[in-house]
Amino acid sequence: MAEKVPLDPLTQATVTVAWVVLLNKPFYPLYVWWLVGSGIQASLWTLVSVPFFLLIIYLGPRNPLAARIALPLVGAVDTLFETMLFGYDSGTELFLAPCIMLVALSFYSEEKWWQRGMAALLFVVFFAAHDRLGAALHEWSPSESALLNINVFAVASLMAFIAIRYAGIPRR
Repeated sequence: MAEKVPLDPLTQATVTVAWVVLLNKPFYPLYVWWLVGSGIQASLWTLVSVPFFLLIIYLGPRNPLAARIALPLVGAVDTLFETMLFGYDSGTELFLAPCIMLVALSFYSEEKWWQRGMAALLFVVFFAAHDRLGAALHEWSPSESALLNINVFAVASLMAFIAIRYAGIPRR
């Protein structure tokens, strides 16, 4: 088993973002229920990713680079899963933007090839999946467009949090 090491500033930020996402996950079905009025059963499936965000937190002190790679990857897989659940009209696909933002901010200059590879991979994931995931597993009526508003607000909030959290961290 790998030995715990003190967290470097970028890994600290990564673990913080993983905690924020993890702690918000249980509230998503409640937002859906409160603001949309239906679809709570489908939104409970979003909790499937909780163990993967916990894994990132666990990895942080043990393998910092792996944790920094894992966060945007887990976020992208979670985004694709939720887009399959709710469809493109839900706006869940927009969560790929914070994933790409994490790639832009989570690597040191000597890790530029990891950063470039991750950026290319996330773009390929987007390109391969966009408009190809099929029909949503839960269909929303036009009156339930509040889900798009929830997700647009959540994406903007997450991106602002990421920008604030990573601000001023030297990249060596």
